[in-house]
Amino acid sequence: MIETHAHLYAEKFDEDRAEMMDRAAQAGVEKFYMPNIDHESIEPMMEVEEKYSNTIATMGVHPCSVEKKFEKQLYEIEDWLNKRDFVAIGEIGLDFYWDKSLMKEQKEALKIQIDLAKKHQIPIILHCRDSFEETYEIVQEMKDENLKGVFHCFTGDAEAAQKVIDLDFYLGIGGVVTFKNGGLAEHIPEMDINRIVLETDSPYLAPTPKRGKRNEPAYLELIAQKIADLKQMPKEELIKITSNNANKLFA
Repeated sequence: MIETHAHLYAEKFDEDRAEMMDRAAQAGVEKFYMPNIDHESIEPMMEVEEKYSNTIATMGVHPCSVEKKFEKQLYEIEDWLNKRDFVAIGEIGLDFYWDKSLMKEQKEALKIQIDLAKKHQIPIILHCRDSFEETYEIVQEMKDENLKGVFHCFTGDAEAAQKVIDLDFYLGIGGVVTFKNGGLAEHIPEMDINRIVLETDSPYLAPTPKRGKRNEPAYLELIAQKIADLKQMPKEELIKITSNNANKLFA
């Protein structure tokens, strides 16, 4: 399995990171992609990447970290992108769940980071909480042959999924698919399996029956099993296809 979205550097893993990584390996997770949050998460993320050879850092500013004067953070991101290679720009996007007062700044930061992705010809990892239509609109407007990516933590219906696929983007499916009233599971059968990648968003959004606890990549197995059941296919086949999808996404 390939874990396409896990914050392995989060403080919640500081006490048992080595054990957490062992559990993930035992569950069959072979590769991990780590989306950045902001300037404060870069150093701990790089330390994890250096320690574990199967972890891969990405670079970006999360919408919840976008402030009135966000330009300085983006200069730092750009500096890192010029310093070394990254496989993606992320985690970027829009989040109107907590606060809508910085909608303008979030949209501007998203557009600038999409331009950086196009310049470096690498994919984007999109966060779009309570903002799918606005995020989709910006991506659609800026789409060209150099822009691809994934809508992380996708929770929309089959129609929204098809809009993402039509952009030549992928759907990041995580723990929400296991929630009884999550509203996502019923749409999975209609989604193109060749456009789905697996993620946990650890340490957040643990799948059932671990819901409410700290999430970790070992639980990716639970997500894979749920999607396989909904698709009425063997879990091994589902894992093979989604891992192939992840490799194409981050190629």
